[in-house]
Amino acid sequence: MEPAREAEEPPGSPALPAEEPQGAQPAGPPPGDGALPAAAGRGRGRRGAGPKGPAGRAVRGRGRRAPGRRGGEEGGRAARRPRVTVDSSKAKTSLEALKISLRQLHWREYPFGRRLPCDIYWHGVSFHDNNIFSGQVNKFPGMTEMVRKVTLSRAVRTMQDLFPLEYNFYPRSWILPEELPLFVDEVHMMKDSDPSWKPTFIVKPDGGCQGDGIYLIKDPSDIRQTGSIQSRPAVVQEYICKPLLVDKLKFDIRLYVLLKSLEPLEIYIAKDGLSRFCTEPYQEPTLKNLHQVFMHLTNYSLNIHSGNFIHSDNVNTGSKRTFSSILCRLSSRGADVKKLWSDIISLVIKTIIALTPELKVYYQSDIPAGKPGPTCFQILGFDILLMKNLKPMLLEVNANPSMRIEHEQELSPGVFENVPSPVDEEVKVAVIRDTLRLMDPQNKKRKDIQCQTLEHVSEANEELLDIGPADGPEHETTRTLEPDLPSLCLKQVFPKYAKQFNYLRLVDRVAALFIRFLGVKGTTKLGPTGFRTFIRNCKLSNSNFSMACVDILYIDITRRWNSMGIDHKESGMCLQAFVEAFFCLAQKKYKSLPLHQQVTSLIDFCEYQLAVLDEKRRAACHADGPHLTPAAHPSLLSRTASASKLSDYRNHR
Repeated sequence: MEPAREAEEPPGSPALPAEEPQGAQPAGPPPGDGALPAAAGRGRGRRGAGPKGPAGRAVRGRGRRAPGRRGGEEGGRAARRPRVTVDSSKAKTSLEALKISLRQLHWREYPFGRRLPCDIYWHGVSFHDNNIFSGQVNKFPGMTEMVRKVTLSRAVRTMQDLFPLEYNFYPRSWILPEELPLFVDEVHMMKDSDPSWKPTFIVKPDGGCQGDGIYLIKDPSDIRQTGSIQSRPAVVQEYICKPLLVDKLKFDIRLYVLLKSLEPLEIYIAKDGLSRFCTEPYQEPTLKNLHQVFMHLTNYSLNIHSGNFIHSDNVNTGSKRTFSSILCRLSSRGADVKKLWSDIISLVIKTIIALTPELKVYYQSDIPAGKPGPTCFQILGFDILLMKNLKPMLLEVNANPSMRIEHEQELSPGVFENVPSPVDEEVKVAVIRDTLRLMDPQNKKRKDIQCQTLEHVSEANEELLDIGPADGPEHETTRTLEPDLPSLCLKQVFPKYAKQFNYLRLVDRVAALFIRFLGVKGTTKLGPTGFRTFIRNCKLSNSNFSMACVDILYIDITRRWNSMGIDHKESGMCLQAFVEAFFCLAQKKYKSLPLHQQVTSLIDFCEYQLAVLDEKRRAACHADGPHLTPAAHPSLLSRTASASKLSDYRNHR
């Protein structure tokens, strides 16, 4: 369907399904809602810069004191509240949006770092600091590697093997160079079975960004056979030939997703995003137009060089618009926007479920349990394409989505000027500001105080505490103490919808087994001894599957994964190889079941055996040690968990 070019009113932020009624407050700040003017904010941000170096940091670290007590009791509460400190020295291109957000929040920025620890460290590229021992960092270790095109394709394919119908939002993909023969054979086989099938494929370099190195082909023989394909792997995917068009143009959606925590898993989605348009009217791919990038590729960094690119101050027009403006247009044409949002939320949750197992391996490697280190959160950019039938398809995930709120404009040949982009500013400043509000370290303190207060308040007076059932104490407290800010543009989707998706988290449970048997803290690969210990403790060897067979399985799978160019810094079995070995063991043990039931049954069996083993070890410790009363024994909770696993497994059997 192609919406008409009629004028429409500027839309508000769409409500997430089953989250709030249609009349919800908009995500962005309404006029006069206390937000600082963008231009003034940027100007002050630049003037605030000073000389770099240890002396400058020392002055900034110690020169200013927190606001003192002023005014009466009520007026002094905000003044006495210690200001949250943010190290922005490595913010890079997100610096301008971050500065505006910090001014709106009245938080303290340290643009050149600080000798004392900060509450939040804002990095522009990746988690790379080994000298941060507290606070929060806006990057997860390993995230950049996890969302590369090859790694993402492998993670999603594992889930497609387990749940093919649940993960049909990702195009069919092949990894080059190792799967090039498979790609050629499968395409020829499909063409032979259906001569009318005339596919188009898109080749994406693994580490490419901003459209670099992407090209379209009609036949496997058209893949550019150069030496670089060996040193620079790529993914080839089926090209989506029937996208939804607006004004006859192809476009994609950049949605911002906050991964607030890995354990427990917490996911938030921004209620608005960006729609990036191609700059030439779309036609289905033919041999004549395959190379017209402005027609087929939606990358902003490519289309901005087109003579047809339109910079607009209106969120409803131009080559970059708000996603809410597209939803408003679709809604006016009778589209089911609520279902579309529901499908997008499902896509985001399922994708992150596919990524989290390996992220947990990276996390325990960089920040081992029991050692000092920061907690992490991260804003991800999901690039989504809508098909003609409004089905969302995942194109890729960006670990470092651009947070620039300005663009370069050429005034004369070779002379450029940075010009504000109202569309970018409206969406991105809200995302950064509300991410900071959710990560506010003082939220937890206020929540703890509220919980203690609630214990002494009767039900009759409970409504006076202004605690809404929808968002919980944390968010309501934020609103109460920040009355000049709009409501949060980020809405929680997990664990809010956990019941609908927890059954998909099988690989998460496999990763927990993998991490348990790694042995050495800080490693990401399992050695042969650890693998044998896993087999022995879970009682997976028998007369038909001896320990010699275990060693052969380990060597074969590990050697093959290492030959694919997987991380060679350590020797041993990576998580993907362990998952493959686990699937092989599940298929041997439970032959008559579908794969996801085989894997589920083997996980249940392994967890049961390990719970029995843990119980025996605790019993042995109790026999050797002094008798303790139940109240004094710290391991009762884990004993209860083990007993629960034993009971669950027996009931399942």
